[in-house]
Amino acid sequence: RVQFGFVIEGQGEVEAVPLLVRRICHELYDVFTVQTTRPVRITKSRLIRPGELERAIRLALMNNGSRGPVVVVLDADEDCPARLGPELSLRALSVAPRQSVSIVIPKYEFETWFLTAAQSLSGKRGLLADLSPPGDPESIRGAKEWLSRNMAQDRKYSPSVDQAALVACMDLNAAMSCRSFQRLCREIERSI
Repeated sequence: RVQFGFVIEGQGEVEAVPLLVRRICHELYDVFTVQTTRPVRITKSRLIRPGELERAIRLALMNNGSRGPVVVVLDADEDCPARLGPELSLRALSVAPRQSVSIVIPKYEFETWFLTAAQSLSGKRGLLADLSPPGDPESIRGAKEWLSRNMAQDRKYSPSVDQAALVACMDLNAAMSCRSFQRLCREIERSI
C-alpha cells in the first residue's frame, strides 16, 4: 500500500492532484492500493523562498506519516521548468531522500494537461462539443484563458470549480504527449 503526500499551490489542485495520482495508479499501472492525504497548499511565491519548500515537504511527510512519497506540483509560469525543477529537487534532498520527493513542474500551468487532452473533454463542464487540442499545448501561455474561450458563452473556467471534474474525465493517454505529464507518470511509477 502506497500513501502519497502532496505539496501544491492552487485551490483547485487540492482535490485535482490526489485524484489525478489515483487515476494514474489505477488506469496506467493497475495499482489499486493507493491512498492520498490532503495536500499542503502554499503559493509559488512563498514556496520558492529559502526554507519554505523544505517546511512544506516536512509537513506533507508528517501528514502521510512518512509512509510514502511526496509529490510537489508547481506551475512553471514564466520560470524555466528545466532549471527550476533541479533547483527545487536539490532543496528537497535536504529534508528527504531522493526517492521520497518528486518535483513536477508543468510548463506554464497545470491546465496545459487539459489542453493536450482537449478532445476527451469535449462537451464536459461547459466546454465546446467539438473541442480539439491546440497545435502545441505546451507553448500556450494562459491555458486557463484558452479553456474559458472554448466554453459556452455563459461559462468561464474556474480552477476551484472545474479542475477536479476535468481531471476525472480527461484521457490520460492523450495527456502523455505533454513532457511534464510524462514526468508525473514516471515519478508515480517509480514510487509505487
